[in-house]
Amino acid sequence: MTENGSTSSPLKGESEGAISLRKKIEEDIKQALKSKDSLRLGVLRMLKSEIRYKEIDKHSELSDDEVILALSSSIKKRKDSIEQFERGGRDDLVAQEKAELEVILGYMPAQLTEEKLSEIISLAIKETNASGPAELGKVMKLIMPQVRGKADGKLINQLVSSQLSTGSKSDDH
Repeated sequence: MTENGSTSSPLKGESEGAISLRKKIEEDIKQALKSKDSLRLGVLRMLKSEIRYKEIDKHSELSDDEVILALSSSIKKRKDSIEQFERGGRDDLVAQEKAELEVILGYMPAQLTEEKLSEIISLAIKETNASGPAELGKVMKLIMPQVRGKADGKLINQLVSSQLSTGSKSDDH
């Protein structure tokens, strides 16, 4: 028996105990192939491809946080596409994009509630001594690394703007 307990691991690719997000996507591709789930298979292959391109750019394997960033990018693309297709009256493509979005969202960490986001924003405003909407960037720069992948950027921006504009009325800065 070794220090890391590798002899007791029943699965070949599972050396750390917890399976990486990248490996989970690869395993789910196999499951989608077996179950003939073409939508899921297509989305997972696209995700794997995006992750692989980012790994080639980085010249090393991505961490789970970096995979989450790649997934967030895919989610943003889907949401933008849905918005465009809705404006164009393409309900068939809206339905397709929404279905793909649901598959991707299944790999994201649990989303933060608005209340939790508001707490994080309040702390960031105090920490940066931000006094008005002009300092939105300073606050966002502090918040985003904490909440990336756990909340929608547009929502965060709206909440920060709201808190900064209500907080600036009583400040002289």
